[in-house]
Amino acid sequence: MTFGYTPYKKVLSDFSLDIPEGGVYGLLGKNGTGKSTLLYLIMGLLRPQAGSVEVDGVESYRREANVLADLFIVPEEYDLPAIPLRDYVRALKPFYPRFSEELLEKCLTEFEMPLDVNLGNLSMGQKKKVYICVALAANTRYLLLDEPTNGLDILSKSLFRKVVIAGMSEDKTIIVSTHQVHDVERLLDHVVIIDRNRVLLNQKLEETDEAPIDIEKLFIETLTNKQN
Repeated sequence: MTFGYTPYKKVLSDFSLDIPEGGVYGLLGKNGTGKSTLLYLIMGLLRPQAGSVEVDGVESYRREANVLADLFIVPEEYDLPAIPLRDYVRALKPFYPRFSEELLEKCLTEFEMPLDVNLGNLSMGQKKKVYICVALAANTRYLLLDEPTNGLDILSKSLFRKVVIAGMSEDKTIIVSTHQVHDVERLLDHVVIIDRNRVLLNQKLEETDEAPIDIEKLFIETLTNKQN
């Protein structure tokens, strides 16, 4: 698959990656390696110039309703309408058949956020917490999170991990693109490291009785070894 924002510079060129269903994937890479672009391609918000990006065998750029019902993205930069959260949820629910208000309330409670808030009155960090809760409550099989802990304070980052775990199920696949590795490393089942149009590492993290894998160290070592 190849994609570039201009004809002269490709962000991803002859790029190939397969993500099996189930688990939490950490998508890591240096700035400009195309992590966010890859998430937008999976969502069908961008279309590759060559090759294809498929979700469940369907090219994502086609934006078919049954595929979109199983996809949700929380981008790094976004805006929310200045309306009550209940109205926002009411507008979203028809597009996500498995939307769970019970899960929404559970996630909001973990974040110490009320259900009867007006989105226009929230700080950026509060909006991020609400958006993450809505994304999990949509109960899609594929959830894409781009720098999800940006804007969260230290306590909220800890709560973020609890919220994601609470919303996880066996048939759900979560892809987390982040530079804040320590915020999410305890969540990850898999690590994907990309650089210069290549997948440097696509590794399942095996549980052991020893200390957990240091993802930041793994990232640095992988980049260093591949470049030497």
